[in-house]
Amino acid sequence: MSNPVEKFKQETIERVATQGDNPAVLQTGKAFMYETIKSQYSYNFTWMGRPIVQYPQDMIAMQEIIWRLQPDLIIETGIAHGGSLIYYASLLELIGKGEILGIDIDIREHNRMEIEKHPMAKRITMLQGSSIAPEIIAQVQAKAAGKKTVLVVLDSNHTHAHVLEELKLYAPFVSLGSYMVAFDTVVEDIPQEFEWNRPWGIGDNPKTAVWEFLKNNTNFEIDKAVENKIIISVAPDGYLKRVK
Repeated sequence: MSNPVEKFKQETIERVATQGDNPAVLQTGKAFMYETIKSQYSYNFTWMGRPIVQYPQDMIAMQEIIWRLQPDLIIETGIAHGGSLIYYASLLELIGKGEILGIDIDIREHNRMEIEKHPMAKRITMLQGSSIAPEIIAQVQAKAAGKKTVLVVLDSNHTHAHVLEELKLYAPFVSLGSYMVAFDTVVEDIPQEFEWNRPWGIGDNPKTAVWEFLKNNTNFEIDKAVENKIIISVAPDGYLKRVK
């Protein structure tokens, strides 16, 4: 291959494939995830001043996806401190187009104030309510109407039932070639002795919802290349690419 740019891209694809077949690398990644979840590692990072509560590796993966797709709309369920909204908005600001729709059942007033006064707020719209409520879905549908490229990120209530319903409801908004990303599928992979102190856990979480969703929806496939690249991820089996 004479083109050095394309040659490097191909070498990267080959490295990622090899890395994904390396048991030692994969086991090291799982060990790191387990220990850092216990220490609340993901709570240590901010983006442009707002807590992002995500693993940097997943955010790099999202950056690659967003830059490649250049979406007109990113829909994210689950807002928390708003760091990921700000992150996605800042990427779209660099691209020069696009907007973010964030949805949360409880947008804390102090978080709303910090998001709304942020320089990236011009690309952000927030909706308060359950992400699966009919009135919220109607507003999402209106926002997505006419948008050519739409990306969906699911990061709210992590129970099987809720995420499965989100997957079913938000799948139609995802454009061909784009993604629906279910975060915190890693819950299924954490050893039994870990105490989540949440309504979800092993057997009842985003990963089990993804598996169930894919049984009846052939429009999406798990993009294993993403997690094989980053190794450390809260979303194993969660990067779902729309293929038809």
